Amino acid sequence: MVIKVFVATSSGSIAIRKKQQEVVGFLEANKIDFKEFDIAGDEDNRRWMRENVPGEKKPQNGIPLPPQIFNEEQYCGDFDSFFSAKEENIIYSFLGLAPPPGSKVTKSSEEASSLPNGDVAGEAQSNTEGTEKAEESGQHEAQKEGSEDAGDLTGSPEKNNKTEEITAEGAEGEAEEEEAEKGEEEGPGEEEEGEEEEGEEEEDS
Repeated sequence: MVIKVFVATSSGSIAIRKKQQEVVGFLEANKIDFKEFDIAGDEDNRRWMRENVPGEKKPQNGIPLPPQIFNEEQYCGDFDSFFSAKEENIIYSFLGLAPPPGSKVTKSSEEASSLPNGDVAGEAQSNTEGTEKAEESGQHEAQKEGSEDAGDLTGSPEKNNKTEEITAEGAEGEAEEEEAEKGEEEGPGEEEEGEEEEGEEEEDS
């Protein structure tokens, strides 16, 4: 199976020459066996190319322009089809060839079949695990804060009771001191009254 590329070496169109060079350069770079067929200097090549290009692929005037690509007798496509296949990385399928071992096409297909989800699934799992751990840690912290708040609430009534007892004791002490002061003031007054009564009795006698 040989790839046939029909070109016009003496074409006066710069666009056609650039397209031909791109196709040939790509095939050479990828070490794909092909043969060039010049339609400018060989009428047989020109006739064969025009006859074997499918009708739907021919332009309105019915004369297909080079480059045209064939795999033996099978038509592959023109430059636009070639360019699209190259961009989509399906050039070997476009040319009707099996991709060589170790090529990007075979590697990508093998990876897709063996690992349908690939590393994306692993990353998703790790992300979900990370979020679950974060939620668990957040719940533990919330429980700790709740227990600390409860401890403060339970401790506060005891503190309030102690402060009330201290204030009550202080009030009782102040009351006792006031009574003691009143007793001292009343004591000297009674003694003076007793002395006055004794003086009156002596005068009467």
